[in-house]
Amino acid sequence: MVLLLFVDLDQDLAALGPLGGFFALRTGEAPGAPLPTLADAYENRSSDVYGNAITFRVEKVAQVLRAPESRIAASVAQQGLAARLWSATLGCAALYGRVPDLDPGLLHWDPDASAPDDLWLTQVRSLPAEPATLADVVLHGHLAPLATALRAHHRIAPGLLWGNAASALAGAARQLVQWAGRCGRTEDAARTRTLAAELLAHPLLADAGTLSGTSFRRRSCCLYYRVPGGGVCGDCCFTRPPRSSAHGASG
Repeated sequence: MVLLLFVDLDQDLAALGPLGGFFALRTGEAPGAPLPTLADAYENRSSDVYGNAITFRVEKVAQVLRAPESRIAASVAQQGLAARLWSATLGCAALYGRVPDLDPGLLHWDPDASAPDDLWLTQVRSLPAEPATLADVVLHGHLAPLATALRAHHRIAPGLLWGNAASALAGAARQLVQWAGRCGRTEDAARTRTLAAELLAHPLLADAGTLSGTSFRRRSCCLYYRVPGGGVCGDCCFTRPPRSSAHGASG
């Protein structure tokens, strides 16, 4: 039997730093102009600086990608935020054995930042690193209300959004397992694979795709192939870009 020793979360979440930008999470008060919380964003509240923060983000992504449809930018924006949330949570679960409470009211977001999404957690509160807790924190706390907010303004299929959520989870887990392997942290890699597999079996994600080891194949498409110069992603349901259709299914 191997005894795994964990430490509780430090207030800077310093252990996430070596994992890279998608995993690192800023803590404390956000500097500069007041940033909206994700709770405000999900409730479609306006801010003095950005107006509707989610609409602002989607429009920014659309401009950067030159996306021909707003729902393409909505999909890409949602998957980017999902990747940040999964990465920080899985990283803490692997390295600390605990996860931070990412209550949307504690998490400030800069919708005008470049990728990866810039997040500030104003208070670090420790929670157990169990699959049910991670599902509550990320799926129910963020991705479900984010999907509702996006679908209020964009014609985007629920299956696409949950496919994005599953893809972001699998991608974060794969990056973390690869990092742990390079560093000889076999227990961290094993714990990440177990958590990812259990989370992908959650009812909200179970129909989104198939996991084999750290390889994931989704059953939907994020629409990135419709971006000028874009193609299919590595886990896409398509092997090559299909013919574009303004009325084609997206989920």
